[in-house]
Amino acid sequence: MNDNTTSHNAVGDIVLSARNVAKSFGNVHALKGVNFDIHYGQVTTLFGENGAGKSTLMKILSGVMQPTAGEILLNGTPVSFASTSEAQQQGISIIHQELSLAPNLSVRDNIFMGRELAGPGGIHYAEEERQTRALMEELDEPIDPLTTVEELRLGQQQIVEIARALSARSRILIMDEPTSALSASEVEVLFRVIADLKSRGVAIVYISHHLEEALQITDHAVVLRDGAMTAIAERKDIDLAWIVRHMVGEGFDLGSPPEGYGMGETALSLQQLCVADATNPERMAVDSLSLEVRAGEIVCIYGLMGAGRTELLETVAGRMPTTSGQILLEGRDISGLTIAQRIEQGLVLVPEDRQRDGLVQTMSVGENLSLASISAFTQWMLTSRQREQQVIDHSIGNVHIKTDGGHAEIGSLSGGNQQKVVIGKMLATQPRVVMLDEPSRGIDIGAKAEVFKLLAEGARNGLAVLYTTSEVGECLSIAHRVIVMSRGRISAEFDSSVTKEQIMAASGESAAA
Repeated sequence: MNDNTTSHNAVGDIVLSARNVAKSFGNVHALKGVNFDIHYGQVTTLFGENGAGKSTLMKILSGVMQPTAGEILLNGTPVSFASTSEAQQQGISIIHQELSLAPNLSVRDNIFMGRELAGPGGIHYAEEERQTRALMEELDEPIDPLTTVEELRLGQQQIVEIARALSARSRILIMDEPTSALSASEVEVLFRVIADLKSRGVAIVYISHHLEEALQITDHAVVLRDGAMTAIAERKDIDLAWIVRHMVGEGFDLGSPPEGYGMGETALSLQQLCVADATNPERMAVDSLSLEVRAGEIVCIYGLMGAGRTELLETVAGRMPTTSGQILLEGRDISGLTIAQRIEQGLVLVPEDRQRDGLVQTMSVGENLSLASISAFTQWMLTSRQREQQVIDHSIGNVHIKTDGGHAEIGSLSGGNQQKVVIGKMLATQPRVVMLDEPSRGIDIGAKAEVFKLLAEGARNGLAVLYTTSEVGECLSIAHRVIVMSRGRISAEFDSSVTKEQIMAASGESAAA
């Protein structure tokens, strides 16, 4: 990468500042007079719960939106960005939490969209392809530049989003949840890239709900809470407890396995289930896997990228076909049922990619919440608005969604609150088995605890819960059992007394990874 910084700026000097920045959306005050500094050659990490205002502040700094009040200073001079293009011209780029890629275009075309390289006869496609290939090599991800984005798994799409920002050669790089879909090895590569960027004087803002991960790279920590800055410190003065305390208060934990009740009969039974890999049909993504989950039981599936966790859940939900084996719901084989029929029978899935698979962007918060349970308030093609509103109001309160009401646009919510909408939508169908694929992706530690509390309460009421995670700490919270998957098979099974080291060893991951 070319050095796009100037030599007279020393490491640690302030390059970009927000001064008394406020932002309102109707009656919702997303930011309340925030002061925020970004430093040359250093990482400033922004912590906060979903809805705290982190993404709003970053969108203002990168020209996506303008502040209601306050000012932005670039090298001490007031500036105003009417668009992301104007911000990019000043060397500011952002990697958004929600992917903003065009799925029908190639990796190359996505990276250079709006910044096409000119050649003798028009666009210099060969040079764009060469630079794209170099970026993929730098990120240690062997993706063909001509591959269409929709063919890539979510983690690879995240890599493309990162590569697009790196290609702009910016001097200020904002990373909003850049690792939310990355494997442990991909995170290591990204951290090496960040270290290289710092050495070149690039100022980085880093937002992550993976607190321990963020502590590895941060130089400065800032905490936002309810739109206001509540704490700021240098790395040497903070630890995990400091972050959590300023984010959510004292006495916080992710919960423990619910107890004090008897579990019921087997609710979900998978028998010798085989699922072909969509990218290589000769390989099994899920290989002769058998698993049972009882009513009232919470089972966690842990595994590295490619272990087959997502393929397993999507197959059980009806989104992928089985090669062989059976899926039994309360003793009935549902292998031949559609997704809608499985939902009617009481089996639901909260998918990993909420934007693509969990939400309808043109619908309101309320319409998204009521979508899956529409049959409960519709008869003879007539919809009872009163009953639908009851479902919406109950769901908003049940999963603690921060919103201006059911009429609000789904895009007005933070990423974590959008995830809560997806969870609330599925719980509104009153299922007997709920599966959640990476339910904490893009959710802060406080919202994560709320979700886990909901699942624990559901289990006490007889709900069978099966969730996947790539965070070992989440295995040690509410799960009665932990299943470790590796290469499509179950490599180990533990009860709630399992340790982090045992889980990581069973997955093939070292504790130091």
